[in-house]
Amino acid sequence: MDETSEMQVLLASPRGFCAGVDRAIEIVERALELYGPPVHVFHEIVHNRHVLEDFRGRGVIFVEDLDQVPEGSVTIFSAHGVSEEVERVGRERNLRVIDATCPLVTKVHLQAQLYERDGGELVLVGHPGHPEIEGTRGRILGIVHVLSTVEEVERLEVVDPKKLAYVTQTTLSVDDTKEVIEALKIRFPKIRGPELKDICYATQNRQNAVKAMTDEDIDLLLVVGSPNSSNSNRLREMGERRGVSSYLIDSEDDLDPAWLSSGKKVGVTAGASAPEALVQSVLTRLREFGVTAVRDMDGEPESVVFHLPEELRAGKITRA
Repeated sequence: MDETSEMQVLLASPRGFCAGVDRAIEIVERALELYGPPVHVFHEIVHNRHVLEDFRGRGVIFVEDLDQVPEGSVTIFSAHGVSEEVERVGRERNLRVIDATCPLVTKVHLQAQLYERDGGELVLVGHPGHPEIEGTRGRILGIVHVLSTVEEVERLEVVDPKKLAYVTQTTLSVDDTKEVIEALKIRFPKIRGPELKDICYATQNRQNAVKAMTDEDIDLLLVVGSPNSSNSNRLREMGERRGVSSYLIDSEDDLDPAWLSSGKKVGVTAGASAPEALVQSVLTRLREFGVTAVRDMDGEPESVVFHLPEELRAGKITRA
């Protein structure tokens, strides 16, 4: 297309799969290899339509209720983590469970339980109904408050302000939670919470990459990710907040030529659950629209690797 012949693309770094998603997908791959289909997965293993469709075609069955799983079946718990009640049901149904919970989510569970043992109330900073929040909430026996806005902090009523703690959803970054946590600390000066270094590295790195792109005066931001991906939506929102027209696209088929015009500089990134193959397909389509140059940006190197569960490395699964 001649009218877009001068279009340039900046490619975010890092982008796409994080270590937790890599591990979760490898767990499903390994389970299929060792035990064959069907393999059941409680919740979507990760929030990406293309990953899920590929697995469904190979015999993976995604369920929202363990009652849908035949007794004794190989069953994987998603990267978002599950409640203790889900674990109990798994044991009752004698399921052969593999836990794909991201280790960073497990860390949040342990932090929350540590605070609970001190006898106080817990604030979960995150989005109600998100699988990760529901999994964390389901590991706390005491009082739990879920909130995501400063207004909700102002309305919060607690039993003892001196015995209050918070943890955050891992798909939210320091920037996402900053105002809410500041409001909590102002209203409840004795509140305790994790250090900033405990925020998910991948979420923060991908948002930092978007900041770097917007600092280079991009005219358009394309975020590759599915609509139900929390971290992908946050990337799009960050672009909008920084004054850039931003769109979340599930694949190259969602690209609208009307977004593109001569001389535009386009930033492309991907949420932590989006495969690199989708990014490359988007770039191929953009070249068809007239892209003349693609530049990889410098970014924070990521070397984190999470090991597979012992039962998969050993080639056998214990009962739940």
